[in-house]
Amino acid sequence: MPRVSTELSSGPSVVEYLHTGSGEGVVLVHGTGATPDGNFGHLIDVLRPRHTVVAPFLSGAGTTTDTGAPLTVDDLARQVTAAAADAGLTGFHLVGHSLGACVAAAVAAQCGDRVRTLVLHAGWATSDARMTAQFALWRRLLAVDTELLARVVLLTAFRATAPHFRDAAAFEREVAAFAAMFRPEGTARQLLLDEKVDIARLLPRITAPSLVIAGTGDTVVPPYHQEQLAELVPGARLTHVAGGHAFPFESPERFTGLVTEFIAGAASTADAGPAHAGPRAAS
Repeated sequence: MPRVSTELSSGPSVVEYLHTGSGEGVVLVHGTGATPDGNFGHLIDVLRPRHTVVAPFLSGAGTTTDTGAPLTVDDLARQVTAAAADAGLTGFHLVGHSLGACVAAAVAAQCGDRVRTLVLHAGWATSDARMTAQFALWRRLLAVDTELLARVVLLTAFRATAPHFRDAAAFEREVAAFAAMFRPEGTARQLLLDEKVDIARLLPRITAPSLVIAGTGDTVVPPYHQEQLAELVPGARLTHVAGGHAFPFESPERFTGLVTEFIAGAASTADAGPAHAGPRAAS
């Protein structure tokens, strides 16, 4: 996979990123402990025939390197924009999940007209006391045993109807897959950032047409956080879905449909003429 050098607040970083497909650019930003293909595998497959897909491995994932200093949202946003620029994208659609949604929102706030549309799933503006306690617990579990964290994530981030709950063997296979995806040191650094996110001041600067997706069954980042995001992002559309925090994993077709329909709808509006902000819609 390609790599690009960039400068973070703490020093140099080399960012690995996925680059596939051709056409209008779409940049994908993964969540805590995940990878681009693990987080967005089905979406990437659907997008690549008509879009250039760029998906950086944030610090703590893949072979991306940095100084090892505590992570910040701004630094991860620099990694995203560096990957997009290195891939030759002067403008792009932007999609983020969980921590990746926070980072994507920061990118959109800082990049102005370069971001054509923005889709945020399971993001939040400011980490509250409950989230801080939750992510601190996850860090402690990760330090003890990666498999323990995988079990807790599968039990909390997914709804009870998720496929891996159909029998014990399916659950154990998913535990093994998630445990293999987590990287103890890198995931711990991302979790520490999860405890400290505060991007509320940036959100009013976003000008791109924006879709905020809230899972009604999300107990990791409850829907009121996405509702707050939609209030703070000018003109954002808020959509509630029957899903947990891991909606892109447990309902990849539905998630992909929401993303591709929003991108296509924004393109149609742009082709029709200048866009005018309308009332925020919820469904």
